[in-house]
Amino acid sequence: MPAQPPTLIDRAGRRYPVDRPRWRGDDGSPLMPEPLPGITRREIDTAVNSQWRYRAALPLPEAEPVTLGEGRTPLLEREWAGLRVAVKPESTNPTGSFKDRGVSVMVSALRHQGVTRLLEDSSGNGGSSVAAYSAAAGIGATIIAPVTTSASKIVQSRLHGAEVELVPGTRQEVADEAVRRAEGLFYASHNWHPQFLQGTKLLAYEIWEDLGFTAPSVVLVPAGAGSLVLGCALGFAELRNAGEIDRVPRVLISQPERCAPLARALAAGAEAVEAADWRRTLAEGTAIAQPVRDREVLRAIRDTGGAATSVPEDELLPAVRELAAGGLFVEPTSAQVLPALRRFREAGVVGPEDTVVTVLTGSGLKAASVLSGLLDGRAG
Repeated sequence: MPAQPPTLIDRAGRRYPVDRPRWRGDDGSPLMPEPLPGITRREIDTAVNSQWRYRAALPLPEAEPVTLGEGRTPLLEREWAGLRVAVKPESTNPTGSFKDRGVSVMVSALRHQGVTRLLEDSSGNGGSSVAAYSAAAGIGATIIAPVTTSASKIVQSRLHGAEVELVPGTRQEVADEAVRRAEGLFYASHNWHPQFLQGTKLLAYEIWEDLGFTAPSVVLVPAGAGSLVLGCALGFAELRNAGEIDRVPRVLISQPERCAPLARALAAGAEAVEAADWRRTLAEGTAIAQPVRDREVLRAIRDTGGAATSVPEDELLPAVRELAAGGLFVEPTSAQVLPALRRFREAGVVGPEDTVVTVLTGSGLKAASVLSGLLDGRAG
């Protein structure tokens, strides 16, 4: 760990202590963790069978973990788009999505800092994860979500004891409403809170260990707010800093064509996303019109030599069906990586020489009402 306590940094360059409950900078910008030195394989606590085996890489190692056994998801070999790829099914996390990685670390930090009640906004997976970990921590949770959110995700949050309020409007409008309410209740947004990124970065450590302490050449993830992009960029950068790997993998992202602000900004060479009217998509977990950390996400993709593609809506459900036929039951948000990989292969972005890891972010059980149409021919 650094000689001095690590800090958080806003876009203006101001620094804030990491051990205080804060979700954004004084200028209203998102906070990013300062670069950390990373850990070596000798610092992994192999007695712990969860992502907390990499606890030494976290900036608050003294915080007692709030854990449900998140992480340690399998790495499966598959052949997609004529390539051998390694697939990380995050549906095996406790609440069924990768969000558990970030939420476990975030809620652990908040409990350590004395937070007793929190507010979260979510299209589903983040909310159900925050509800579960808040329950485990003894923290009261209020979740606001779009009225269009999958019913199964809402049921999960309510059963964990969270107060859930469905709000009319788009996913972005719900996020804006949460920021307004944050004046009266601590806002533990998985999109805003910097400790969430500390949890998602542990995915990079896990992939590194899965691959025999080596890095892949490519990581492909679905992207909405971009926390997986930043997590991979942070985690692999730390491993490079620690001398464990010699390069950071290229981060490739997939977005649904109906809501692809990051892909559009990358194609235009822009430093930030532009406001636009996007259509509703079945890939609801990536339907983020105005990502909070857009500048940081775009920079991370470019810095790793990565790229983006967008997937037409009519390819989402067929991708769900194709993956399910191979035993992988995922929601449309996750399934988009399959047609995305085909596009990257056709464009020459990836090839047989690459070691590709693809992340499937959430379970198909999270979208059961939508996917039921696949069984009677109404979709796909």
